[in-house]
Amino acid sequence: MTTRHGQPHAHDITCRRAVALLTDYLDGALGPDDRDLVEAHLAECEGCAEHLRQIRITVTVTGRIRDENLDPVAREDLMDLFRRWRRDRDIREP
Repeated sequence: MTTRHGQPHAHDITCRRAVALLTDYLDGALGPDDRDLVEAHLAECEGCAEHLRQIRITVTVTGRIRDENLDPVAREDLMDLFRRWRRDRDIREP
């Protein structure tokens, strides 16, 4: 559903869909229609806007961590977690 001016409405997508698009949103990888839908949703949904804020904080903090700062076991655990996340994401997306 869109407003009569053709602008997306916050309820055009679910929270689940908005959250699924946040990584691509942050990477600037969404097309204009999806970007507009996410932004409309974020403007109206405090929960998803907070989730985005937390992702941005996490990216900022983890961006400061150097490889040599990580314990080798912690590094391998993080890499394993990332690999599983990536595999699961690839399976879900056609």
